[in-house]
Amino acid sequence: MKNVDFADRLKTAAEARQALVAKLKPKAAVTDPLFEQREAIRQAEVEAVRQARADQKALAKQAAAEAEEAARQAEEALAEEALAAKRAQRKERKALTAAEQKAKRDARYAARKARH
Repeated sequence: MKNVDFADRLKTAAEARQALVAKLKPKAAVTDPLFEQREAIRQAEVEAVRQARADQKALAKQAAAEAEEAARQAEEALAEEALAAKRAQRKERKALTAAEQKAKRDARYAARKARH
């Protein structure tokens, strides 16, 4: 057996501590040569996703506007039909009134003729 004295044990312990500290020390970082290219690719992908979302949003907005316009046009058509029906009824009433007035006038004329 080897004769190990106190100084040797201290030296060995110090070397072990230094080895542990060296293991924990940060190592020099190796920069990735493609780092900037990857960043550019990632930015391009993010832009593509943002553009796709913006396009979808614009399409949804346009579809909503078209649906709103179609509903407005349908409402206008219904209002126009109701107005046309109302006008037709008014014309019919006026025609009946005119016919009634003509019938009364004819009756008066006939009565006058009958007296003479």
